Amino acid sequence: GGMILSCDLIATRLNEIQEDIDELKPDYAIIDTPGQIELFAYRESGPFILKNLVAEGKAVIFLFDGVLVSNPVNLVSITLLATSVQLRLVAPQIPVLTKKDLMGNVKEVVEWSSNPVALEDAIYSSTPSLQSLLTRGVLRSVIKLGFGYNLIPVSSVTLDGMLNLAAALSRILKGGEEVED
Repeated sequence: GGMILSCDLIATRLNEIQEDIDELKPDYAIIDTPGQIELFAYRESGPFILKNLVAEGKAVIFLFDGVLVSNPVNLVSITLLATSVQLRLVAPQIPVLTKKDLMGNVKEVVEWSSNPVALEDAIYSSTPSLQSLLTRGVLRSVIKLGFGYNLIPVSSVTLDGMLNLAAALSRILKGGEEVED
């Protein structure tokens, strides 16, 4: 109940949040919403916040938990969730691979995210046949719909990858123009 209430409270106090953001005059404002993604994406308050927050441009940063997506089946599952969120929120989405510093296979996961054939091969070689068939079917459907995610690996501990995230934000929100000081 508390998580639902906190998400709904953000919507009711959106004017105050907007004033705080406007006072700061930031190049970018990243708003971390409370709780699990379904609270923001699938309750009415999430799309309301996204629609009514005043900004020159808006995007959703979807976090792919690096520990979770270290295997190909989980990557496809989270990709399906990201696709669902993008359909629901109807906003540009930046796919970010978090916890880069905790992963042993960052390059492999990034390769899977940008190369569907490599991901399909990894699914085929590491998954029992029925699960492999289902997972590859979901992957093909996501790709057929035109959704693909080239993950941007980042670490909140080392800050590695944050420049790449800023560049992705700039491409979407500012048409690639550099932010001026």
